[in-house]
Amino acid sequence: MIKDTTKAHLALLGANIIYGANYIIAKGIMPHKIGPTAFVFFRLTGCAFLFWMIKWLFVKEKVAKKDFLMLALCGLFGGAINQLLFFHGINLTSPIDASIINTTAPLIVLVFSYLILQERITLNKLLGITLGGVGAIFLILYGNKAVGTSSFLGNLFVLLNACSYGLYLVLAKTLMKKYHAITVASWVFLFGFLYVFPFGISEFLNTNFEAFTLNTYLTIGYVVLFTTFFAYLFNIYALNHLAPSVTSSYVYLQPVVSFIIVSILAHVFMQEAYAQDINAVKIASCFLVAAGVYIISKQQTQS
Repeated sequence: MIKDTTKAHLALLGANIIYGANYIIAKGIMPHKIGPTAFVFFRLTGCAFLFWMIKWLFVKEKVAKKDFLMLALCGLFGGAINQLLFFHGINLTSPIDASIINTTAPLIVLVFSYLILQERITLNKLLGITLGGVGAIFLILYGNKAVGTSSFLGNLFVLLNACSYGLYLVLAKTLMKKYHAITVASWVFLFGFLYVFPFGISEFLNTNFEAFTLNTYLTIGYVVLFTTFFAYLFNIYALNHLAPSVTSSYVYLQPVVSFIIVSILAHVFMQEAYAQDINAVKIASCFLVAAGVYIISKQQTQS
């Protein structure tokens, strides 16, 4: 019989492999098949439906009226803004850059926890934030003159996405203590869908569905089912059996997965667009961010 902790580690491994592959998979059909905003509309529509179906079947839980404002804010930052910024960012920049920048999430969560929840920041945590921040900012500025598929604007969008998602995690912290994670996710995706609907519906209706291939539908299905729905459930399961510091450490796996897939695309399938996406600057930035997150995770474990 496999232990629950082993299952939790396997769930985290699966979730972060899914996330790491998503940077390349999602980028593969934008913008020539579908625009970023229409893609977000697809994702939020599908995920809202799936989570509400799970809630209706298994989680019979009501939300207090006083908590709807916080849920609406979580839907804004964790469902709408971060999704729009991520998809527009990955549409413009390298999957490698995006995966490295997104590993700053634990650093950003710590900053917002200090600003909103008044959580104490130690000297070592400040060092971790500084190291990770330098790595991310250096990579964003490098995107201005880098070869390959890097982009300054795309990198900036991905960083702002990480900031939006980090703010959502802090805001959702109190809700997660009061309600089941499926309940919170259901409302977050519903509010996110409502926010994006005015912008997404027109781009969705103007999408040329006749140009969709089997690969296009499989990509959209992967993003909706795996990157959001299953990965979210995997993370929920892992959090019930492992410490948050262990859970956050798996974020290091995402750039590794992206590096491997981009290397295969560049050198096995000879896709020249990715051939120059891996270089010493990006590897150095990755190590800076990883070092910063490691210092913070280590401190959280000891405290």
